[in-house]
Amino acid sequence: MALTAERRRAPAAGTSQALLTIEGLNVAFRSGDDLVPVLRDVDLTVGRGEIVCLVGESGSGKSLTALSIAGLLPDSAVTPSGRIDLGERRLVDGIRHDFKNMRGKRIGMIFQEPMTSLNPVLRVSEQIAESLVRHRGLDWRQAGAEAVALLEHVGIADAERRAQQYIHQLSGGMRQRVMIASAIAAEPELLIADEPTTALDVTVQAQVLDLIRKLRDERGMGVLFITHDLGVVADIADRVYVMYGGRVVEAGSVRDVLKRPRMPYTRGLLRALPHEEGRVAELYAIPGTVPSPRDMPAGCGFAPRCEHAEDVCRLALPVLEPVAAGHAVRCARWRDLSSEVVSPVLLPPAQDRAAPALLLQVRNLVKHFSVGSGFGGGGTVRAVDGVSFSVGKGEVLALVGESGSGKTTLGRCLLRLIEPTSGEVSLDGVDLVGLGDREMMAMRRRMQIVFQDPFASLNPKMTVGAILSEPLKLHRLVPSAQVAARVTELLGQVGLPPEAAQRRPSAFSGGQRQRIAIARALALEPDLIVADEAVSALDVSVRAQVTSLLQELRRRLQLSMVFITHDLALVRQVADRVVILYLGKVMEEGNVEEVYHHPRHPYTRALLSAVPRPDPDADRQRIMLEGDIPSPIDPPSGCVFRTRCPRATAECAAIVPPTIAFGPSHSVACLHPL
Repeated sequence: MALTAERRRAPAAGTSQALLTIEGLNVAFRSGDDLVPVLRDVDLTVGRGEIVCLVGESGSGKSLTALSIAGLLPDSAVTPSGRIDLGERRLVDGIRHDFKNMRGKRIGMIFQEPMTSLNPVLRVSEQIAESLVRHRGLDWRQAGAEAVALLEHVGIADAERRAQQYIHQLSGGMRQRVMIASAIAAEPELLIADEPTTALDVTVQAQVLDLIRKLRDERGMGVLFITHDLGVVADIADRVYVMYGGRVVEAGSVRDVLKRPRMPYTRGLLRALPHEEGRVAELYAIPGTVPSPRDMPAGCGFAPRCEHAEDVCRLALPVLEPVAAGHAVRCARWRDLSSEVVSPVLLPPAQDRAAPALLLQVRNLVKHFSVGSGFGGGGTVRAVDGVSFSVGKGEVLALVGESGSGKTTLGRCLLRLIEPTSGEVSLDGVDLVGLGDREMMAMRRRMQIVFQDPFASLNPKMTVGAILSEPLKLHRLVPSAQVAARVTELLGQVGLPPEAAQRRPSAFSGGQRQRIAIARALALEPDLIVADEAVSALDVSVRAQVTSLLQELRRRLQLSMVFITHDLALVRQVADRVVILYLGKVMEEGNVEEVYHHPRHPYTRALLSAVPRPDPDADRQRIMLEGDIPSPIDPPSGCVFRTRCPRATAECAAIVPPTIAFGPSHSVACLHPL
């Protein structure tokens, strides 16, 4: 474990030599006889040795810009005008394209999901060697040795052994490192990273960001980094382009854009983030959604969602004009608006109050999976290993931890969607583990779940009305004549109109689909909702909308909630108490403010230090955890965290740490607590 120092910024805009230049780029998709514009007059530059971030919600045009640079647009795309230059080489000049020997050699790409980008039937070394043979002219023996050296360079321990493995045998962080090794193998001048940290835990994300910075410094590459996470932008960017509706709406240095934003859209994205200093009454959410390219308004594309819009905004398209040196904005009213981001009013810290009446009690819950010899040599996966906690009536408990910590398995065991191996799960004093199917069905009415991906959990063939009425009919909660009225009531509770009942899930945005999933969970009037990463896949503004909805429903309906997440910033806004999990065991538990201000476990402190902050001037003395979370098939003896802990001693390998209380609402399992 190590502390990272303040990172180096590239020279100010205009002082570094231009590597990538995009001017007036327009891209459209063929749709029948029509052309639907998706990128509109995009101008962008990346200097040598510079990291430039592209930011915006889904549908803003970020990834399409990257695909245009790499020549990876689909066949249905046309480029009616604009140019793209890489150094002295013109890649795009209107409809004429020239990408020969560009991808892999001069342009490297890192994608969001390595499992879909890397070949599952090739060994890791073969995937990297392929690029070395093709672009650097090495023979296969030389390429294999260089592949191992590249794996070592990107921080993969035991690189020779890992090089002979397949991608499914690696952790998420290691897969992304393999992607980076493959992308830099041919020593490209430009590295395009498309949401490379979105699916990673905060600790692994911090490692990947540091690695990209290191490679930039060593090789002088230009980096185009695409993300929707403004905390990541503040951490890694030299300059920022904010996109909306296929256009650049603000551009400038990271400090100008994040600390002095002039576009209302940029300000809205910043206001929608959980506040790093405490809880606010309600997260700000930009109203509405990004319009489809077919429905883009004639004037400013953001005008229908903008609280400052006037007639001039709706009638005329604003130009991208300079605000100051190196800072430009596309807004007709920027001169009238303050550059200060509105700071929300923080709620006072929650006072210690009497514990609420107990609803859910979990005691020594265990879930082990047996795996056959074809998977890693066989053994037992200790997914959940002796977990205990409780949830009071009207209380929100957050379960937090890295991937592989057992959060999701634990959540599903609570509802017996997965049968526990042993232990007790009691709802109002009734142990659910021993119930038969009929009794469990009656209890399940009182416990519902909201999954991460509503598109996968909502039947695409059913209308929303049918989806919401199904549990009502199954449990015979209301007379048949009143089902339609109850469906309308449920839609109203989650902010959707009655006519939504006639449409199918595919007709809705991601945030609206998650509202439908929440409405389905509410249909049975449960006492407890398990929200399993329910907002993690949503854009920042939509995440704020859904989070505020869950908080409002909790207050209005006195719901209890188990909130499963890896987003520690969001936990502070949503939860009353938090349980920190690692390899299926509880590391720390307590009141949220107490745990945030006084973390007692080294793992908790490392997690908190890795949370991205949307302030480019913030002190980022991160605690970097070495290596990856061990396999739950073969967890370390004693304290399971000891292999990554800077405070570990010999006794940590021999003794399972007991739970130590630090006051009435805070406990930690550690032999050497902070």
